[in-house]
Amino acid sequence: MGYDLTNVFIFLLFAVAFVVVTVSVLGYILRPRAKSLDEPAKRETYECGEPAVGSSWVRFDIRFYTVALIFLVFDVEVAFLYPWGVVFEGLREKGLGLFVFTEMLVFIAILVVGYIYCWRKGDLDWVKSSESQRVSRRPISASPRRGDAKVGAASDAAKPLVGAGKN
Repeated sequence: MGYDLTNVFIFLLFAVAFVVVTVSVLGYILRPRAKSLDEPAKRETYECGEPAVGSSWVRFDIRFYTVALIFLVFDVEVAFLYPWGVVFEGLREKGLGLFVFTEMLVFIAILVVGYIYCWRKGDLDWVKSSESQRVSRRPISASPRRGDAKVGAASDAAKPLVGAGKN
């Protein structure tokens, strides 16, 4: 038992030493050296060969994150489908094929329902239509209620839509 742990410890020390030597020694030998840091161009942030323009604190549109999250959901679905497909034949031979297949159908059905929900809500559209941008939570009524100065389709049409006309 002690001999096995000694082998693991020796290999671990060798791996750590290899990484340290590779990073420090070879990095020192191969990296480019700046002759002078007095030039302002040497201290600028490097952005793929292009000069940096503006601030790095830029607000990104929420649509980028929404599309990324939807992509991740379906990427995880594929990550679950591959191992299931690999073991399905063995489970089918043991008599569990219908049960495992039904489980996967339920999993895919849940994802399809979520996909349809996102689609109907308009989260898959890059530029949302005016119907999905409406902020009002109550239905538009034909007759104004007491105390409401502006109620109805005419007052909603006069309001500017959030993000309307922006590309």
